[in-house]
Amino acid sequence: MSKLLYVLGRKGYDKPWYFIFGWVVVLVLVLSLLGLNGVHISSNMQIQGTRAQQVADLLQKEVPKLSGGQGSVVFTVPRGQRLDTSTRLAAIVRAVDKVYQVKDVVKPPQSSPSGASGQSGAAAAKAAALQARLPYGPLIVHGKPVPGVIIAKNGRVALFQFGFTVAQSSVPQSINNAIISDVTTAQHGTGIKALPGSTLEQNVTEGATEMIGLVVAAVVLLATLGSLVAAGLPLLIAMTGVGIGVGGAFAFSKFFTVIDITPALALMIGLAVGIDYSLFIVNRQRRLILEQNLSARDAASRAVGTAGSAVFFSGLTVVIALCSMLVIGIQFLSVMALVAAATVAVNVLLALSLLPALLGLVGERICSPKSRRQSAEADRHGTAHRWATGIITHRWLVILGVVVCLGTAALPMMKMNLGFPSGATANFNTPARQSYDATSTAFGAGFNGPLVVVMEPHHGTVTQELIGRVAGALSTIKDVSLVSPAGESPNGRLAVLTVIPKSGPDAATTKNLVRQIRAPGFQVAKTYGITLGVTGYTALNIDMSAKLSQVFPVFMGIIVILSFIILMAVFRSLLVPLIATGGFMLSILATFGMTTAVFQWGWLHSLFGFDTGGPLLSFLPIMVTGILYGLAMDYQVFLVSSMREAHVHGHRGKDSIVHGFDHASRVVIAAAIIMTSVFSGFVFSPQMDIKQIGFGLAFGVLVDAFIVRSTLVPAVMALFGDRAWWIPGWLDRILPNLDVEGDRLQAQLQTTE
Repeated sequence: MSKLLYVLGRKGYDKPWYFIFGWVVVLVLVLSLLGLNGVHISSNMQIQGTRAQQVADLLQKEVPKLSGGQGSVVFTVPRGQRLDTSTRLAAIVRAVDKVYQVKDVVKPPQSSPSGASGQSGAAAAKAAALQARLPYGPLIVHGKPVPGVIIAKNGRVALFQFGFTVAQSSVPQSINNAIISDVTTAQHGTGIKALPGSTLEQNVTEGATEMIGLVVAAVVLLATLGSLVAAGLPLLIAMTGVGIGVGGAFAFSKFFTVIDITPALALMIGLAVGIDYSLFIVNRQRRLILEQNLSARDAASRAVGTAGSAVFFSGLTVVIALCSMLVIGIQFLSVMALVAAATVAVNVLLALSLLPALLGLVGERICSPKSRRQSAEADRHGTAHRWATGIITHRWLVILGVVVCLGTAALPMMKMNLGFPSGATANFNTPARQSYDATSTAFGAGFNGPLVVVMEPHHGTVTQELIGRVAGALSTIKDVSLVSPAGESPNGRLAVLTVIPKSGPDAATTKNLVRQIRAPGFQVAKTYGITLGVTGYTALNIDMSAKLSQVFPVFMGIIVILSFIILMAVFRSLLVPLIATGGFMLSILATFGMTTAVFQWGWLHSLFGFDTGGPLLSFLPIMVTGILYGLAMDYQVFLVSSMREAHVHGHRGKDSIVHGFDHASRVVIAAAIIMTSVFSGFVFSPQMDIKQIGFGLAFGVLVDAFIVRSTLVPAVMALFGDRAWWIPGWLDRILPNLDVEGDRLQAQLQTTE
């Protein structure tokens, strides 16, 4: 591998314009496809095979107009005033009528929202008595209920709920904007405040927070590499990689579903690995120039052959970790993983081909005269040497301290609650949060997450009487606030009911209610000879969280086994991959613990720009684990390969650990600071899902690079000394010699000189 990359680096250095032109063609092609196909971004996060998705698919087939998303708007007036004045009622009616005329909005139902349709006798009387006890009722204007609108008994708050004929993720933002514009007309001169729900929120575009990370990265690169020219190359490579990776994701979004968080994720990873991989190679070239007095041309070729090998296998571990998500079988996660993996692969190729070409253009200017003078006067036993020596001396205390600290940080993970950001987690000053809170206070938290219940009779067709009886029976369940018929299929084979829980979408009681209605022995279903299915936003979120929790151990097993094999081949050791994996487990558990404490419990919430805690993003554990595992192995490869290089070249025992750490730690720490800075820029995103992922990655990289790779790993390696490199002879013979340290390359070069 090192010989092949050496030749590639030499050709790139000698004929830079061929490589530069080739990558420019790739970039132009991606941008051309982007212009031709356009951008198609969705928020549709379906999980095929879940019970909620199966019911949703059935609705789409049988009753398309009832299979879509849901929207809501809250109308409020100041305390002490009422909405039911003639002027305000007229304004609300006009606004509601306008919304029902908007494309993709389900036209108003003919039945009363009370849910009593089809009931008779005792059932009807019971439903009427229940309705009378509720703290709200239908909004009545001129003796008729306003479709889809209920009003609190105190007259201060009215809730308007309606449906879409298409899935929520498929509703164009122009439609949401039109609805928001229509409902806000009720505010003009009336004192009414219209608060659109979270499903109508306009997608918030990313701010310039990620630029903070780039500025920090530039400063760290300048401090590490010592010149503006050298510092600028990794940034240029990273920006090119992001342009191709993110642009490619957009360009092909016409052919497969790309959810809205995917480009931000690709941007996050692309910037981080693009800078880091280039930094490793440029730093190795400069070391060869300054320490061995090589020419820039020879140093660049050798840097690509040695550090480039580490870049290749580090990138391979990241790609494997991300592609392992494909076995989960969740389409939107598979697309996210492929886009992120493709972005990493592009950055590896750029570092191995475009970077040598740029180094060829820069030439000897890669090292300034000042850097050459400082290198000649440098103290070879600096901070890194003293740090490694101290860790080895006190290795047992270090190991115990790291395990205790990271184990303690992991404790909040035991209370982790998975879900999706909603109006309940929005900031107090947003319409989505104000709408959520007003709805919860006036009508009950369950109105923020209605359940869509589909009933299918075992024999015959549905009747109004059957619908009424089932609705009445469901309304008597302890955790149900209200049940109302929503419609039925043209062939009469199924009917749809809207069930309002008493608790909010993320509450444990709501999850238990969904399980109760679905249970095979549910009494209501047995009594009336029907099958009940539950779907809707809340049920889909419950099923998604459950499915992701189930597949997480399988996912972890796959990436650990595959990466163990790669690391075993790279280091020719059994113990080193075990140390790497054990250290990662400490890192990821501590990351989950602190992410739970911050975003679920609300620790330091004001620092990170949010008001209240809530559930963690359902796919955050899988996504963060896949990315962090790959990045952690990056640092493992670069740090420990330097130790192995020292061991191969004659250093023994603890001396090889100190010598390897001395040479590699500075660039690894710089890379970790850069990656943490890039990820931290996304922590201040206005979108909670991106904020959570950014924090998890930033904290995880910080812990893994500084506490695990730079502290725990040297301490554990010191316990075993030269035995850390032991491998059975039979296994050593069958493993390919990847020559990551470049020892064979070095021998060949010395022979030819």
